[in-house]
Amino acid sequence: MAYMKSKLVKSLLFFVLITLITLIFTSCNKGQQDLPKEINIGILRVPNDETIAIEQGLFDKYFSDKGIQCNFIVFDSGVEANQAFASGSIDFATMGNINSIIAFVRNLDVELIWIHEVLGDIEALVVRENDEINSINDLVGKKIATPFASTSHYILLNILKEAGIEEKVQLLDMKTTEIVAAWSRGDIDAAYTWQPSLGELIENGGRVLISSEDMLERGYITANVALVSKNFSEKYPDLVVSFIDCLAEANDIYLNDPERAAEIVSRNLGISPETALIQMQGSIWLTREEMISQKYMGTSEKPGNFVRVMKDTSDFLKAQGFIENSPSLEEFSEYINPYYIEKSLEKDDEI
Repeated sequence: MAYMKSKLVKSLLFFVLITLITLIFTSCNKGQQDLPKEINIGILRVPNDETIAIEQGLFDKYFSDKGIQCNFIVFDSGVEANQAFASGSIDFATMGNINSIIAFVRNLDVELIWIHEVLGDIEALVVRENDEINSINDLVGKKIATPFASTSHYILLNILKEAGIEEKVQLLDMKTTEIVAAWSRGDIDAAYTWQPSLGELIENGGRVLISSEDMLERGYITANVALVSKNFSEKYPDLVVSFIDCLAEANDIYLNDPERAAEIVSRNLGISPETALIQMQGSIWLTREEMISQKYMGTSEKPGNFVRVMKDTSDFLKAQGFIENSPSLEEFSEYINPYYIEKSLEKDDEI
């Protein structure tokens, strides 16, 4: 009898062990199956951390090893990226904070998770070298091109408003490639745009009249930011943290060695390293710690100043008739989500 009991106990223990191993294997396997096969990322062809990450193969490091393919879709501006978000065809996208506000107002169910860079003289108003335009007031009666509903458009409108000539110029809505072509034909007198198209205008007889860095000093803050679809972030929060890890590693390359970063960017964008470095130095690159400081995004517990910046910008867009309503400060504090950066930093602390 004792022998039979012992045998029964061993059989039960063996059954329990096999069951546990099966459950663990099934759970792990299910987790792998639950991962997406691909991620669609909307990008801008600008000299930023994302460009470095692509050229250095960092997305492969963080996603290919998980069996995930990263697809990069180039957009000329956030307008196109928002259309893609609306159709559900992308998971992440880079855009100016102006279009990120428009995405939020239009209930695209996205959240802001990263600041690529705060814009300085990487965006500027260019006039022709041989034109007698030496002040903003000299633009009266002139044709000025800019991509509407962009960071450049926002800064340009404020420049014209401060000078009191917003009704005395002809504004033309053009993509950056169209601006370069129109400039070459002589169809426009001035343009507010960003690199690398800004550099092309300067090389083709242009000079900077005023830049976003000049306006930054007056309190007009613009930035390129990253958004993620909440449908994606709610399903795969760990992958969003991996996305942040990837950008942070690329960002560190520039912060630690700007010349090396410029060389990397130059290969991707087809420009010289010297030009790439000038363009990259035309904006402010933030560390993750700076990004979630009170000066910018803040933390999950305490929203930062960027929430107020977004609210003020939103109020301006509403006053100009570009959006129908301006979300509250509380709504913007929920939209700007530092959680994934916080988790990324926590991982570093554990290493």
